[in-house]
Amino acid sequence: MTSGSPSDDLAFAIQLAARAGRLLLDRSQRVERVDYKSAKDIVTEVDHLSEALIFEAIRREHPDDGLLGEETGEHRARGGASPTAGVGRVWIVDPLDGTINYANGIPFYCVSIALVEDGRPLVAVIHDPVRGETFAATAAGPATLDGESIATSGKEQLSDLVVSMALSGRNVNARSRAVRKAIRVSRSMGSAALALAYVGNGRFDAFVQQGGLSAWDIAAAGLIAERGGATVTDLAGGPWFDIARGPKSIGILAAPPRHHPELLRLIGP
Repeated sequence: MTSGSPSDDLAFAIQLAARAGRLLLDRSQRVERVDYKSAKDIVTEVDHLSEALIFEAIRREHPDDGLLGEETGEHRARGGASPTAGVGRVWIVDPLDGTINYANGIPFYCVSIALVEDGRPLVAVIHDPVRGETFAATAAGPATLDGESIATSGKEQLSDLVVSMALSGRNVNARSRAVRKAIRVSRSMGSAALALAYVGNGRFDAFVQQGGLSAWDIAAAGLIAERGGATVTDLAGGPWFDIARGPKSIGILAAPPRHHPELLRLIGP
């Protein structure tokens, strides 16, 4: 199948994320294998099954598109460039964001599917199978939740904000205290993609994570937050998405436009 319109690609991604979500739910009480990626990160056989399901469907429908997934990395398009070259169409997939939550029975995880074209996110889907909710967006359309338009928080006071926050690096304790003193409360939920998507409809007023993120964590959720009305940047205030950035090297801030500059100042070094 040749490339379709963004609306066709969005419909395909929504349907595919729902299929993967059903797999996650079906296997949620019978995870058979947990492997350790690192001291702090794990992967289950369900991550691999979900990614295989998604990639097989994309290869069948869009054989000329590249693939980039958390579990199996880069897959070149048929006769195409590297997926991280920023050329052509690339599907970026996190088949199970929040694996530690999932493996421990904590019902906060999601499937993330994004389509990037020439290095820019074009289509975004975050599917939460536990709640049966699907956040979605295209680069030229509104952010939606189950087909209804959504918008980021309209709170006027910084002191009222509930923020998904994970800071690290130099002076982290002082910077964390400064942010917490300025806002109502911070949270860390264990699924960056789902928490970032929540900025799109104001469940989280803002999201900040200093490093540790990869393209598959943010490609879909960042576009959803942005199309919901948030200002989304890296932690230097620059562009939030660069497909060439290596895994676990990305930091991001998404916040309502009126509060983004002050939050950026507070989390700075």
